[in-house]
Formats: sequence, C-alpha cells, structure tokens
Amino acid sequence: METLANLESFVRSAESSSFSAAARQLGLTPAAVSRNVALLEKNLGTRLFHRSTRKLTLTESGERFLLGVRGHLDGLQAAISEVASDRGEPAGVLKVSVALAFGMEYLLPLLPDFLQRYPHVRIDWQFDNRQVDLIAEGFDAAIGGGFELAQGMVARTLAPAHIIAVASPTYMKGRRNPFSPEELAELDGIVMRPARTGRIRQWTLRNASGAVQAAELRQSFVFNDPAAMTRAAVLGLGVTMTAVPDALPYLDRGELVRLVPQWYADAGPISLYYASRTLLPAKTRVFVDYVLETFRTRRLAERFAGSIG
Repeated sequence: METLANLESFVRSAESSSFSAAARQLGLTPAAVSRNVALLEKNLGTRLFHRSTRKLTLTESGERFLLGVRGHLDGLQAAISEVASDRGEPAGVLKVSVALAFGMEYLLPLLPDFLQRYPHVRIDWQFDNRQVDLIAEGFDAAIGGGFELAQGMVARTLAPAHIIAVASPTYMKGRRNPFSPEELAELDGIVMRPARTGRIRQWTLRNASGAVQAAELRQSFVFNDPAAMTRAAVLGLGVTMTAVPDALPYLDRGELVRLVPQWYADAGPISLYYASRTLLPAKTRVFVDYVLETFRTRRLAERFAGSIG
C-alpha cells in the first residue's frame, strides 16, 4: 500500500508541474519529493511523469492515476489529522500568512493560549505584506484584504479595513487642525507608492452623512509599506492615511491623534481565508474558530471601524 507522502508528492508535483514547487508546499526538499515520486512509480510499475530540465508533464498513465487519487487526497489528509494523536486532538503544521504589523499586534499574542489548548499543532507562519496563493503555496489560512477568491477558497470577514488620517501631537503642536479632508493638503504628507502599481495611492473619504471628499496629501515623504508610514507619523514627520488596526496601538498610547475624525475611507473587509474542503483539517478548523471567536469577544470589528470618530 502506498504511503500518503508518496501520493501527496505526486499530486502536488502534477498540479504545479515542478518538484521544487511541490517541495515548497509540502515543506520538503525537491530531492525528497523526487524520491517519493520515483518510489511510487517503482511500486506501480509505470512512469507517471515525463521529466525535462524545465518542467514535468504527466504521462498517459500519470493522467489516469491523477484522476483516480486527486479527489480523495484531501479526505485522507483530514482523516489522518483527526486521529494524529491518541485522543484525536488537532495536530500537524499550521501554515498561515499575515501582514507583519497586523500579525505582530493582533495574531501573535493569541499563540500562547491557542497552543495551550492545542499542543499538537505546530506553527509555520509567514509575516508578509503580499497576497499569497493559498492552494499553490500550501497555506492553511491567510489573513488580509482584497484577496481574489479563487475556486475552492472561503473568506470569513473579521473586521472592516477603514483608512483614517493621523499625525503625532508633536507635529500638530502649533498647527491648525484641518476641518475637512481637503485641508489635509496643507500639512506634510506621508504617502504610499505600492511596488505593485508604482502609483501614489489616493483616498476618497466619506462621513456618516454620506458626504464624499478627496484627501490629496502633499507628497513630502513616499514609502511602500503602511507600517513604515505609520511609524513615520509617530516620529512627527507629518500626516498619513493608514488603516485603523495599524494606528490603534499608537492612538491608545497617545502617540498619534486622529485628524478629521468623522471622515474615513473604506478599503473593504479584513478577512480570514482558507481552502474550502468537505473535511477541513482539524488544525485549520480550530484555528479559524479561535480567530473568529477572539475577534468577536474582543469586539475588534467595532474598534477597527473608522466610522466611529
């Protein structure tokens, strides 16, 4: 009988047409994945891949075998995770992607209690300000905003991603507080140029009555990272537009103040993403439930709402 490692190495290699890509998903070396596939081919008595220096392609036998096993692999993985310990506790490596600043402030502090509840779960988290491909890169879950919902993915809303204007009390000392978003242009602006677009990001703000105004900041400082922009504002360099979760710790400590507090921009929701499976692995299921429950009990959706001045 074939081992799950051999079958999983074959399926992931077939999906990505690469031993290296499959290895990244599985947390193995390319050589280990290649050995697993070679052993599978030996046991089956047939070649599953045509190998070249550039990519893998399935043989006719490989295509038939993939059709036969692919739909059952997720169920096998879930079943194994469920009985990974004697008591059937959630177990295995939990691979999660989350933005650095958000993860450090709101996700990392959950780990001690989470691991006390689920000691057989092992943590493999990437703190990265990018949108990952959950399925192709082998992540169990990701937290962020604006992900494209590919087939087989689920998004659970955690909180709004509202953008607000902030500056330090030191910077605002002796300066007139702006009355409207348009007046923010009179101050030194800390703006963002995303590497993906190369264009300065502009925001249009709204208020509770439905009025809309553009907030065109002066381009005094240009960064490509929201955490750096927030930190620059804390240092007294000027005003910036940042997400409420990034600003909240500094607002609570009085290191930042909110400008034009009735105005905000809506950048969509902050969501928890994971692959949709009939039998979700226990490690992923308890993580999803734990994060959702934490956001509910700590009322983070309300705290992140920029509509509350």
